[in-house]
Amino acid sequence: MNIQNKLFVLTLSLAGALLISGCGKKEEGPKPEAKTTVGTQIDDSTITTKVKSALLADPDVKSFDIKVETNKGVVQLSGFVDSQAQIDRGVAIAKGVEGVKSVENKVTAKAPSPTVGEKVDDAVVTTKVKAALLADPVVKSGDIGVVTREGEVQLSGFVDTQEQIDRATEVAKSAQGVKMVRNELSIKK
Repeated sequence: MNIQNKLFVLTLSLAGALLISGCGKKEEGPKPEAKTTVGTQIDDSTITTKVKSALLADPDVKSFDIKVETNKGVVQLSGFVDSQAQIDRGVAIAKGVEGVKSVENKVTAKAPSPTVGEKVDDAVVTTKVKAALLADPVVKSGDIGVVTREGEVQLSGFVDTQEQIDRATEVAKSAQGVKMVRNELSIKK
C-alpha cells in the first residue's frame, strides 16, 4: 500500500473516530454552544495528516521529532530538532500545506545528542507526566502533547481554558524527574 493510500485510510479512520467519539455520553445539563464542529475537526485532522506527510517526505526535516496539532486551520509545531535550519524548513513546509491558515512555531533546537541513558530517562519522565495529566480532573490530557529532552518537559497543543494551561504546568512540574517545564499550550479559538 503506497503512502497516499495509507494517508487516505488514516484520514478515514480519524474521521470515523471523531464521528463516533460522542456516542454513549450522558447529558449533564444544558449544552454549551459548540466551539468546533465535527466538520472542522475532520478538516483539522486532514490538515495535520497532510503536514505530517509533507514533513516526512522532506529529507531535511526529521518529522518524527516534530509534533503537529491543528485547531481551526491553525497548525502548531512543537518538539525538539537538531538545528534552527530544520525548524525554519518545518515551518515553511507547514505553511505550504493547503488549508493551513497560520503556523505557530513552538519547536526548539536541542543540545548535542543525548546518551542512551538520558533518552531512557526522558522517556520515563514523559510517561510520568502523561500519567499525571491523565489522572488530573482539570486537564484534558488527550489534547496535550508531552516531549522531554534532558529533563526539560515541553507541553504543546490546544486546550479550552487558561486554567487548563496553568494546571498542566503545575502537574508536569510535580512529576518526578522534571527539571523544567516549557509550556507551549494554546487556547482553542
